[in-house]
Amino acid sequence: MFVDRAVIEVIAGTGGSGAEAFRRETGVPRGGPAGGDGGKGGDVVLQADGQLTTLLDYSYRRHYKAQRGMHGEGSKRTGKSGEALVLRVPPGTVAYDAETDALLGELLEDGESVVMALGGRGGRGNARFATATNQAPTRWEPGVEGEERTIRLELKLIADVGLVGEPNAGKSTLLATVTAAQPKVADYPFTTLSPNLGVVQLSDFRSFVIADIPGIIEGAHEGKGLGHQFLRHIERTRILLLMVPVDSLDPQAEFDRLRAELDAYSLDLAATPFLVALTKVDMLPPDSELPELDTGDAIDVVPLSSVARMHLDDLLELLWRASQRVVAEERGSGGDDEWWAP
Repeated sequence: MFVDRAVIEVIAGTGGSGAEAFRRETGVPRGGPAGGDGGKGGDVVLQADGQLTTLLDYSYRRHYKAQRGMHGEGSKRTGKSGEALVLRVPPGTVAYDAETDALLGELLEDGESVVMALGGRGGRGNARFATATNQAPTRWEPGVEGEERTIRLELKLIADVGLVGEPNAGKSTLLATVTAAQPKVADYPFTTLSPNLGVVQLSDFRSFVIADIPGIIEGAHEGKGLGHQFLRHIERTRILLLMVPVDSLDPQAEFDRLRAELDAYSLDLAATPFLVALTKVDMLPPDSELPELDTGDAIDVVPLSSVARMHLDDLLELLWRASQRVVAEERGSGGDDEWWAP
């Protein structure tokens, strides 16, 4: 099951209390204060794990508490600190404070970590309070409680290419054809109920990742249909592929709806470079002309049939070059102006 949202409550460990103790030593009749400090409570830490792809584990359990620190002991021995509680999440997870919506952290790379709740400080033992005028203090401190926080976790898939289209536009068929992914494919709308990822393998050891999300309908950014809750999964993609089937009643209107939904959801997402694929061209009668679309600043418009594998290789090469151009721009290096040319 794919789960991309979860709300959990985390409590960091409470610090251990300081000790009240006095030396008992031969030849030292009065001794002196020897109470040690308490140990620090354990932190609650989120850590990205590349082997995870979903937040499913956090849908079964809501409460997480780190280990408390041990109390101080005599002979000025400090209590053992509590172990940090490490919660593993997929790369691409974003953590928010559920009460304030404040961003707490974003984990993009495998192994990255961020502290969600700090463990409490250990209390001081009575040895800390000895002074020239109070050489036998009985004062000690309790440990400080750890931070407590309700966290909202959201998973945003990380991919090079995001597939965007209305239901039954051919997104899942393309993904199944060019990758080893096995999304559900059928001749009726909304067969995709959760996002799917696939890796495209090209020659010369080249590869890139494609993300397929449920179909987008008009009003998706307002919560209509299935696509609205998954639009965030293409926020991190480098290139978008807008898919418009040639058997649509009005291909231009369908393309305009897709662009409008992206614009309404996020201006940053709307600014992502994109290509347009005219899908299901194998369904056109022989010698038929392709629909003409006004695609604005699209990189290119490519006719496509995933089933018949028509123009498939050209499209994949184009997507590869487009994604690599974006990578080069992210790294601050340039490239030729005709990078999109097949």
